[in-house]
Amino acid sequence: MPTPPSRAPWTLVVVCSAIFMLTLDVTIVSVALAGIQDELTASLSSLQWVVDGYTLPLACGLLSAAVLGDRIGRRRVFVAGLFVFTAASLACALAGSAATLIAARAVQGGGAALLFGTALPLLGAAYPEPAQRARAVGVFGASYAAATAAGPLIGGVLVDGPGWRWIFLINVPIGLLAVAGCLRLRESRPDRAPRNDWTGAALLSGGLLALLTALIRGNDDGWASGPILGLCTASAVLLVAFVGWERRTADPMLSLRLLVRPAFAGVALQSFATAATLVAATYYLALHLQNVAGYSPLETGLRVLPLTATALVAAPVAAALLRRFGATPLLVLGLVLAGAGLLAASLIDESGSMAVLAPGFVLAGAGLGVGAAATASAGLAAVEPADAGMATGTVNTMRQIGTAAGVAVLGAVVQFQAKQNAQPLLDTVSQPLPKDRLIAEIGAGLGRHTGRYLPAGVRETAAEIARSATNDAVSTVFLISGAAALAAAVACGLLLTRRPAPLPVPVSISADLNS
Repeated sequence: MPTPPSRAPWTLVVVCSAIFMLTLDVTIVSVALAGIQDELTASLSSLQWVVDGYTLPLACGLLSAAVLGDRIGRRRVFVAGLFVFTAASLACALAGSAATLIAARAVQGGGAALLFGTALPLLGAAYPEPAQRARAVGVFGASYAAATAAGPLIGGVLVDGPGWRWIFLINVPIGLLAVAGCLRLRESRPDRAPRNDWTGAALLSGGLLALLTALIRGNDDGWASGPILGLCTASAVLLVAFVGWERRTADPMLSLRLLVRPAFAGVALQSFATAATLVAATYYLALHLQNVAGYSPLETGLRVLPLTATALVAAPVAAALLRRFGATPLLVLGLVLAGAGLLAASLIDESGSMAVLAPGFVLAGAGLGVGAAATASAGLAAVEPADAGMATGTVNTMRQIGTAAGVAVLGAVVQFQAKQNAQPLLDTVSQPLPKDRLIAEIGAGLGRHTGRYLPAGVRETAAEIARSATNDAVSTVFLISGAAALAAAVACGLLLTRRPAPLPVPVSISADLNS
């Protein structure tokens, strides 16, 4: 049933507030990682799980949440998501250990999936008239973009002020107000809803969890150790089983027939690659700026601002170019700019000089904005209108999986490379040092805080070695990310140009919103 006109603006406010909140929690945590590490004595592996513990449930639960909303009511699922997300945010703020924080972040990610999966369908029911709906989705997109851009800066203000726990506490009043606002939302569901693919969701979640655990634990346990090989085997078995199940089931969670279409596969690849390279690398950039360069959380947020601000400017410019050039060249251009920016940022030094970083940040930010605008258009244009909802959900899922995988892979690179860099530097020190302990601390990402228990003089030497080793490791991360983004641009271009003409801009997004 359509929402009465008087309630439609209220629906827009509630939905956009919730989306701003959950999107903020993807980016705001980047500048808080150093503070979390210091207070909770968290290792680099634990910090990776603070990020992936949120993005993995969001990725694996998003499509199932959308179907659940279609079956039992979108408003009902949306309200449940608000309750779960708000309660988990409070648990994150009160966490006394890294393990407790990671568990709370996982629950928070599950709540975010319930919210994200039902947000656009709720707007579709509230605004049935295409022109009004387009404006509402524009506000929705602006909320998403603003949260992405503002996350590091808001995080810096909160962490520098009352402390890192407030990046989670701030969600509690917003969440409670949104729950109260939901009392005025009208329930909506389609006439026919597919069945939930719980088996597919379980297989995908298990396979990705095993893979991420192997990537995060590999440096500590040994890549050829029994546990890591067992996790990799389990991941392969579960993911192969997932593909087999999705091909057979009548109502698949993830429609594989969309991914075999070159045009849509190119869009999905663009979304995955941008998240796995550029978005994932920013987490290690934030750690570098604080633990190596010595900047405060607020100073870190300000230094990331050229990247996020450029993305905000580039997105509407790219949207204006879509009708003239189509989405295909812009999808490729987004990855090329992101790759070039990451390669430029690989020149990073121990001081985190903006003269070195700013050019790369501007290029990467432009790539992020251009890619985001083109992906939204091309994802719908590559499929039939009846598949619009599945297409949008799949692209969003690939984005979250890309972030989770990128954080795990790049974290393994940082940890391995920092240890490798530190060994010869420590061997040059004449004073006796607990080298094994220091190498472990450097691998954990402590940077300038390494060896704080050592006597003066030796402590400064150990810290300087840690800064140098970690800086070179982060530089390597940017090199690898940049090269991967450029390789993805080539692959994306090959997939997209299999079509005889550039991807057009869809005339209407109504099918996506009503799915």
